[in-house]
Amino acid sequence: MVGIYLSGTGNTKHCLEKLLSVIDPKAEMIPIENHDAVSKIVDNDEIILAYPTQFSNVPYMVKDFIQKNEKLWDGKKVFCMTTMGAFSGDGAGCSARLLKKYGAKILGGLQVKMPDSVCDSKMLKKPFSVNQELLRKADEKIEQVGIKIRNDGTYPREGLSIFAHMAGLFGQRLWFYGKTKNYSKNLKINDSCIGCGLCARKCPMQNISITDGRAHAKDQCAMCYRCISLCPQKAITLLGKEVVEQTRYEKFACKKNT
Repeated sequence: MVGIYLSGTGNTKHCLEKLLSVIDPKAEMIPIENHDAVSKIVDNDEIILAYPTQFSNVPYMVKDFIQKNEKLWDGKKVFCMTTMGAFSGDGAGCSARLLKKYGAKILGGLQVKMPDSVCDSKMLKKPFSVNQELLRKADEKIEQVGIKIRNDGTYPREGLSIFAHMAGLFGQRLWFYGKTKNYSKNLKINDSCIGCGLCARKCPMQNISITDGRAHAKDQCAMCYRCISLCPQKAITLLGKEVVEQTRYEKFACKKNT
């Protein structure tokens, strides 16, 4: 078993780590942008594919990876796991349907509510204590799912039903499909950038470069919010005009455990 994941603010990475710690602590997990991700899929029959839901859809980076490597999936057993800030619908089902098209056997789907990662919007912001409680419930849910998978091979089917498909389609995807049909060209970097290069080093798409002492974005943004959540100057935005709150997993987890 291997876990392949896209994680921007750490939510999805944590959830996958938690699940694998229960099912198979020896299992590897690797970021989807890592060059070894393809070889790990080749070498393993069972894969957990984990990613954040974007507007009730699979992130284009994940969809692009699945399609570019379509021959890898034939005969593979795949469990689709998504994280969400508010609503997912069929966030797991979007990748499951595509993988099935390429010959994969879908073991199930899991959708986990976590603190939102959209740093430049007030819409989903919650009090600190609420986010802590979200993490507690998420860990509890993942542990229960992991125990069932480990003990008797029972996988949840969240996001895979026709009802979930309709909820995702009409709840968000139809209205916001334009935001997820390709990589984004809308990443903005303002004049407060000091050119530290952290964003360029962390971007999963190598979409940011440092030129003349400041960061510049191209048109291959995966909308993962990794750079926005890490920028020390809060100089980067995507959907909004200013950074409201940098919400990384560690921000809530550290306080939760003290």
